[in-house]
Amino acid sequence: MKLAAARCFVGVAALTLVVSSPASAGDNYALVVTGASGGDAYAKKYDGWRRSFVSTLREKFAFPEDHVVVLAEREESGVLAATREQVQRVLVDLRSRLVKDDLLVVLLIGHGTSAEGGDGEDAKFNLVGPDLTATEWSNLLKPLAARLVFVDTTPVSFPFLRKLAGPGRIVMTATDSSAQQFETVFGEWFVKAFTDPAADADKNGRVSMLEAFTYASAGVRRWYDERNQLPTERPLLDDDGDGVGREAQNPGADGAAARNAYLQPVGEPPEVARRALTARQTALEAEIEALKAKRTSMATDAYQAELERLLLELARISAELRSKT
Repeated sequence: MKLAAARCFVGVAALTLVVSSPASAGDNYALVVTGASGGDAYAKKYDGWRRSFVSTLREKFAFPEDHVVVLAEREESGVLAATREQVQRVLVDLRSRLVKDDLLVVLLIGHGTSAEGGDGEDAKFNLVGPDLTATEWSNLLKPLAARLVFVDTTPVSFPFLRKLAGPGRIVMTATDSSAQQFETVFGEWFVKAFTDPAADADKNGRVSMLEAFTYASAGVRRWYDERNQLPTERPLLDDDGDGVGREAQNPGADGAAARNAYLQPVGEPPEVARRALTARQTALEAEIEALKAKRTSMATDAYQAELERLLLELARISAELRSKT
């Protein structure tokens, strides 16, 4: 592509970014559950993940207190008991409060097991006392009017993908098979995604659900590689409603909705996001000037391809900055 054509293409791309429809405005809510731990070591780990995620929601993303419901093995200030009855009460309440443009994020941390029958078609999230199966979670969430992000970080979580998938829903599981029944680490990396700048792959100052999934999946692979172990978990994401799911490193039909879903409340971008975008804009401008200085030493096609890439990203960043001012 010639340079003039590249600039024309960039101009059209920038215009498209500016006039494209924003995500639906609404309130963001979260239900964070750590179930029965099965021991002190597990309890310490799960409580750490839960507290980190809840802190991110409240302190970084400014979720109001009544927009975050927390359930755990032990009750404490601001934390309810993670029992079957409590989950049912909370979800019935949320169904009555949330409307179409709201977003509910459900994060399950803890243990999962196969449901009775052993056919792999259903699974349970282990609560304090009687558990809830994926089918029961699906029935409780079916009347929900809001959009849903459902993340099950437990072993044997795969059946939740098929049971919870549907229009307007983003579902993630730590495993891609009911046979994957060993302890998982997906939850640790998913929670870290929202505080590690490395997870922000497009450098727009925010971490989308797709970026969090991709970051967490990479963290899982690295964890097993560093220990020379075969992975016993393969995270999946479904956001097109077919209940099939995809791995982060494999292309597929899923990802479009997750790419545009954020924990950050819509319409309230924090100043840190604008600063990050401005910094990236400045860096891109410097990269373009440095590239121009090397023009005579580069092949024409390579120079034009790299310039086009930088100009496209600069156009995207500039358009997003304009939308936030």
